[in-house]
Amino acid sequence: MTTPEKVVSSRRPRALIVDDEPVARRGIRQLLAEHHDIEIVGECDNGEAAVQAIRRDNPDIVYLDIQMPGVDGFGVIRTIGAQAMPCVIFVTAFDEHALAAFAVAATDYIVKPFSAERFHEATYRALERIRDRRVVAAHEQLLDALGDGPRKELRAGSAPSRAENYATRLLVSAGTRSVVVPLKDVTLFEADGYYVRVSASNARHTLRESLKELELRLDPSEFLRVHRSAIVRISSVRGLERTDSERLMVVLYDGARIPVSRTRREDVIRTLGNIRG
Repeated sequence: MTTPEKVVSSRRPRALIVDDEPVARRGIRQLLAEHHDIEIVGECDNGEAAVQAIRRDNPDIVYLDIQMPGVDGFGVIRTIGAQAMPCVIFVTAFDEHALAAFAVAATDYIVKPFSAERFHEATYRALERIRDRRVVAAHEQLLDALGDGPRKELRAGSAPSRAENYATRLLVSAGTRSVVVPLKDVTLFEADGYYVRVSASNARHTLRESLKELELRLDPSEFLRVHRSAIVRISSVRGLERTDSERLMVVLYDGARIPVSRTRREDVIRTLGNIRG
């Protein structure tokens, strides 16, 4: 398993512990002592204090209890803003909150009482995400230098004013190297956990961002979301097929068959039906 020493590339990751139970905070602190490259910047026993500490200390990881008096764990995220939050590992005794936790993009979710192994697994995952955020930032700087920076954020409901708001190239991982792939060569994007698998020119690469984030940078006249885990290039679609169970499949020219989710079925049929040759 990857160690923190290999994951962290610059300053030590900073951790904040938020739990209204002193025993729980002490247990997390003791387990974190085994991660010598993680710095504990503070502890909070309520949500209001957590909000202040996050804004003041800029932690990289927050071990966040969900049920607390006053502002709960979800309230902390709503106050800070999901996009501005550091990596969150929810620590709670109530596992019925799991779906809501991941809806706000929690890095992980551990239920009390948890084992040391489970705690370390969640911590390693957070460290990997911190590294990937730094990788994405470095990639965006390189693409900026190449004249193809990330798409600027748009106000809700607004449309891009120029085609150059969309990416034309992506910086992807190919083994131990990073290479630039023109989007015109890409036929398919598939979600793979926190990453995206990119199919381009008979090769497969890894993109270190979520499919949801990537979709914002893609021109919707060229790419189509057909499933929550797949985006296809429209010009790469050969046709549609219906399975025996009446599921709809998008068939690409390279033979790939991608299922269409029921919620996107009408949009896919409408979009592909409007293609003009």
